[in-house]
Amino acid sequence: MIESFPLCWPANWKRTPWHQQSSSRFRLTLDQARKDLQYEVDMLGASRLIISTNMPLRRDGEFYASAKNPDDPGVAVYFIYKKKQMCFACDLHPLIRENLNAIAKTINALRGIERWGASDMMERAFTGFAALPAASWHTTLELDSNATREQVEAAFRRLAMLHHPDRGGDTARMAEINRARADALKEL
Repeated sequence: MIESFPLCWPANWKRTPWHQQSSSRFRLTLDQARKDLQYEVDMLGASRLIISTNMPLRRDGEFYASAKNPDDPGVAVYFIYKKKQMCFACDLHPLIRENLNAIAKTINALRGIERWGASDMMERAFTGFAALPAASWHTTLELDSNATREQVEAAFRRLAMLHHPDRGGDTARMAEINRARADALKEL
């Protein structure tokens, strides 16, 4: 299930290594970036917007004004467009507000393609943004489908040792491993 917090990065989408991230020229607040993104999604005619980040939200779903940018500034935006689940994800910039704005600008550009009379190009472009199904727990935990609970736990411990953020691993990868373990234990 896709949630706003913590970040639900799309399965099989490559992440930008931190040393390749670069600041943008976007000069706006986190709240304005969120509003701009909401506007672009609304203008697109999409529904069920979920903005997924590693920044905790208030009870009303808004970002805290005093929140600090998390170590992982990735943003994944999920919505329904013409009855299909779509996803845009960006972690090119070191700040969440920059990644939110990059996605808003991308959607604006795609909307421009449609406005300027080449809507079949937009449909083709969106085909590439369809959210990919999440990897199965077998794949994530590197096990075959007849694994036992004990094998699941052992695989989880082994992968956690490699990918836990406290050991220099990636937060998104660790979240994937945690989800895979929970899914496996439910199934078994």
